[in-house]
Amino acid sequence: MAHFASDNTAPVHPAVLRALTEVNDGAMPAYGNDPVTATLRETFRSVFRCPDLTVFPVFNGSACNGLALARMIRPYESVLCHRQAHINNDECGLPEFFTGGKLVGLDGENGKLTPDGVAELIEKTLDHAPHTSKPRALSLTNSTELGTVYSPAEVRALSDIARRYGMFVHMDGARIANAVAHLGCHPAEVTAEAGVDILSFGGTKNGAMLAEVAVIFNPALIDDFAYVHKRGGQLPSKARYVSAQLQALLDNDLWIALGGHSNAMAQRLRDGLISLPGTGLLYPVEANELFVTLPKAVADRLFARGHRFYPWPNSGPDAYRLVTSFSTTAAEVDAFIADCSEPAG
Repeated sequence: MAHFASDNTAPVHPAVLRALTEVNDGAMPAYGNDPVTATLRETFRSVFRCPDLTVFPVFNGSACNGLALARMIRPYESVLCHRQAHINNDECGLPEFFTGGKLVGLDGENGKLTPDGVAELIEKTLDHAPHTSKPRALSLTNSTELGTVYSPAEVRALSDIARRYGMFVHMDGARIANAVAHLGCHPAEVTAEAGVDILSFGGTKNGAMLAEVAVIFNPALIDDFAYVHKRGGQLPSKARYVSAQLQALLDNDLWIALGGHSNAMAQRLRDGLISLPGTGLLYPVEANELFVTLPKAVADRLFARGHRFYPWPNSGPDAYRLVTSFSTTAAEVDAFIADCSEPAG
């Protein structure tokens, strides 16, 4: 039985559990003033080649996105994002709640925005000022909600457009490990050095338990973020337990290795599926999400045998999403493929 419903269903990585045990000894200063969080800050500065960045640990990705955007915009301003973005479709209005502003969804092939599309929307909006919300932030998801990945050049081109109009750039990095592993680049090349101001760095989908962190590259946005952090209900009193998880992932580039493994399992799944009759691939498989079409009889058989994955009607009839994780095994993938290809009856 394979669990491809979501990488959120995966367990906590053993290294993360060990890290929690190791910091669970004695008293430490509260609210992020502990040595574990201080070490995490320095590690992020090294990992992202950005000596001026700072970090704010939080409990979940939606809040991390909301806090980042709340620091960037005012209530009469807007955030531009892809129409398929998590902040637009899967966060129950949290970004609007946190910011008081507006999200504007744009189309783009394979889940990615384009510089021309963003620039055209901004120009049309400004031409109608002050009757529409003023674009102030651009939010990119990497890897995207459709399992594709922005390259450093693509992020830079979009950041350049944002800068031209005085906008900030946010990156939803719930699956940033998968993006970096796919690209094989330095993490800084697709984030800080490509013009990203704040990164929502994801840990939970990649082996952590209730651990994400807002990574602020732009020094101009550091001031007052502590107030946004607190007011948003995301300042951990015992921050060492969040920071320790993230530190465990960063140590020895474990986060990239785990992302690389989940990507490899997605490729193995892809390679097994594309040769099967009646199966189609809807988008390129670059990270750890696959979107496929399956004959209904095949899908029903898979569900009956206990395999877990989601129908995805937004991508068309007979469309399904499958997500691998750091804990996915080759045996799980092969068993799924075998059950797909088994003749009916």
